[in-house]
Amino acid sequence: MNQSDSHAGELARLFDESLSRYQAALAEAKDEPALRVVHARFAGKEGEIRKRLADALKAAPGPDKRAVGQAGNTVLQKAEELFASRLRELHELKRQAELARKLDVTLPGRPHKLGGLHLLTQVRLELEGIFAELGFQVATGPQVETDFHNFEALAMPKDHPARDMQDTFYLRGAPGEDPLVLRTHTSPVQIRTMLAQKPPVRIISPGKVYRKDDDPTHSPMFQQIEGLCVDEGITMADLKGTLLYFVKRFFGADVGLRLRPSFFPFTEPSAEVDIECIFCKGSGCRTCKGSGYIEILGCGMVDPEVFRHVGYDSEKYSGFAFGTGIERMAMLRYGISDLRLFFAGDARFTEQFR
Repeated sequence: MNQSDSHAGELARLFDESLSRYQAALAEAKDEPALRVVHARFAGKEGEIRKRLADALKAAPGPDKRAVGQAGNTVLQKAEELFASRLRELHELKRQAELARKLDVTLPGRPHKLGGLHLLTQVRLELEGIFAELGFQVATGPQVETDFHNFEALAMPKDHPARDMQDTFYLRGAPGEDPLVLRTHTSPVQIRTMLAQKPPVRIISPGKVYRKDDDPTHSPMFQQIEGLCVDEGITMADLKGTLLYFVKRFFGADVGLRLRPSFFPFTEPSAEVDIECIFCKGSGCRTCKGSGYIEILGCGMVDPEVFRHVGYDSEKYSGFAFGTGIERMAMLRYGISDLRLFFAGDARFTEQFR
């Protein structure tokens, strides 16, 4: 026997030994993850069989390298066949175990809870529906607004308190351009609507607004719904009739309403609107602080200065505007004392209003 035959015999013995140990390890693997670990240990890129093949190729004389490589590839192919066979066997065992498992098909199915609209969404949709009955259309606009749309066009001069940094979130804008803010109300939607169309205008603008407030009755982000009506011959009586219809549809036919003189820079005259306390029916309680009334919104006739900014003829047209918080409407209607419950994500709270 020459040296080449002796080398080939030793190599065949080593491969057979590795293959035997590999086959035994495959048989011991009880699931697919364990099987793949065994396969990687013996036939993977860093596995025992490949390392022995690499060592044999280095040690083999030049004329024998081809035969060594072919022998190694044959062993690796056999290893892959053993792995695939054992994998099929484990899959079949698992399938048979599933089929053998006893099932009671008469048991009821597992119930799945259905989701629902958040309370604030429900209230917003109801408010939109009420004003739709009066001919108002829904209008929307961006939440990041320019200073012009959020303040200037609403007759708020540069030194007005509403511009105070502690109330408004200002954003960094390009030098020389109109400053940007997170809108503090949805009134900019009214400005954009009036700039885009001529009277008559009858819209409501629901949406998120932002102010630097955070306590049980205030949030840095909340939702408002504001209304605007502009046409020839619009009066304060039209405003009061609209709000009276809204209040009685939302809170009930027996709820009283009153308007108190107030001030807003973009309406003149302006008023605060109170409703008869829905908790004590006007007799006085802790919620209404003994007054018998609860404030719900602000309103007024559109200031001619606003019309000037949007190019409307204030001698020909008049209009009214109003605005309220959607969270406030929900809190009053459902007796919710803490605004933060709306945003806490507690299913025990939200499921009560499905």
